[in-house]
Amino acid sequence: MTPTTAAGLVEALVELAHRAGEEILDVYAADAASTQKIDGSPVTEADTRAERVILAGLADIAPETPVVAEEQAAAGTIPDVAGGSFWLVDPLDGTKEFLSHNGEFTVNIALVEHGVPSLGIVHLPALGSTYIGTRDGAVRRDADGEHQLQVRAVPSDGYDVLTSRSHSDQATEDFLAAITVRERISAGSSLKLCRVAEGAADLYPRMGRTMEWDIAAGHAVVLAAGGVVCRLDGEPLTYGKPGFDNPAFVAYGSARPPLS
Repeated sequence: MTPTTAAGLVEALVELAHRAGEEILDVYAADAASTQKIDGSPVTEADTRAERVILAGLADIAPETPVVAEEQAAAGTIPDVAGGSFWLVDPLDGTKEFLSHNGEFTVNIALVEHGVPSLGIVHLPALGSTYIGTRDGAVRRDADGEHQLQVRAVPSDGYDVLTSRSHSDQATEDFLAAITVRERISAGSSLKLCRVAEGAADLYPRMGRTMEWDIAAGHAVVLAAGGVVCRLDGEPLTYGKPGFDNPAFVAYGSARPPLS
């Protein structure tokens, strides 16, 4: 059933992300193994089961809106999204975190309009929290209730920087060498973007390869909390690019990137 209000849409998407999360936790409890996709990245039964749930749900919620989903895209099924709104889905971001059982993996559903992620749901099944970013703001839901999110102002004595738990490279080290780093914080998956949105860190640079579905939902949460995600030249990161590959980018808690 298509929701008739914006609030109804958000609640339907949250419920959908939770159902996908239940599929993931079912596999998680079984200590599943992984296989490799063509690009060498790991994929598990949890990825495919969660994506199946999300695709069926989105077909019911918004049947006219095309969906670009990670596992379908890997199989070569990619709809034409030129010039229109579309969904970006990563059913399980942080497969390495999933396989290592550290809990920092996410379900990601984003709505892209005019190249910008206008709505994003990031659900952490193992940690019991859900981040929601809309034009009305950003919130985190967990066992303690719902919490409004707001990025923090850039401090004057250096930056608390999020870096990937599973990916590191020289380009990131070179970027960090150009700024004053007060603390480095490791995290996995799109959770890093959400940490910036809730003011737990000042910025998150990502120099290595990512795909649009990896970060769109977290990007929406950052935007809704007052932050920005931009390319290294300071221009906003946009979506619907050929191949859905992202360039290097930085998520900032301040709407004024310190290196721009």
